[in-house]
Amino acid sequence: MIRKGNRSYKKEQYDQSLADYQKAIKKSPGNADAHFNLGDAQFRKNDYEKAAASYDEVLQSKANEETRQSAYYNKGVALIRQKKLQESIDAWKNALRLNASDSDARENLVKALLEKKQQDQKQQEQNKKDQKDKKPEKDKQKQDQNKEENQPKQPQSKLTKQQVEQYLKSLLQREKDVQDKMNQSKSQSQSQPDKDW
Repeated sequence: MIRKGNRSYKKEQYDQSLADYQKAIKKSPGNADAHFNLGDAQFRKNDYEKAAASYDEVLQSKANEETRQSAYYNKGVALIRQKKLQESIDAWKNALRLNASDSDARENLVKALLEKKQQDQKQQEQNKKDQKDKKPEKDKQKQDQNKEENQPKQPQSKLTKQQVEQYLKSLLQREKDVQDKMNQSKSQSQSQPDKDW
């Protein structure tokens, strides 16, 4: 059924491929490939919510690392199409944890982080504006005087895209180094024979 669904998918017959993948899942509910392909077909039908749910099924199965990494990546794309920025960031981070060399996941993550930063700044500006509009004029003048007298101005930090990328690369490298050390200590402890004396 999966192969039949794949043939329909290649012909862009997504309704037929959806039906075939769903039949495959009924026969084998834990089949990661069927869930993954179902998610792809749902994505092509612009049903991003169901696609993300199908990728979640892959992630809950016993799929191999490569399939899991692709599921995280695709889930991130489906989530960003739903305007779920933070969830897509989390998905792409997980994809990079499984494959740090995935340049597409890294690029999408950087774009999403920059967009999130811009949204946060706009939200802060809006909150400040809303607070100013709500206060009576006398209180506002007093607070402005107090602020000027008691608080030095602090510069706002703005990271460039390149700085964000470097930061992400360093985080991923540190995580990889820790994993390598853990793997080395595991292999050393397993390869050393027990002392027989």
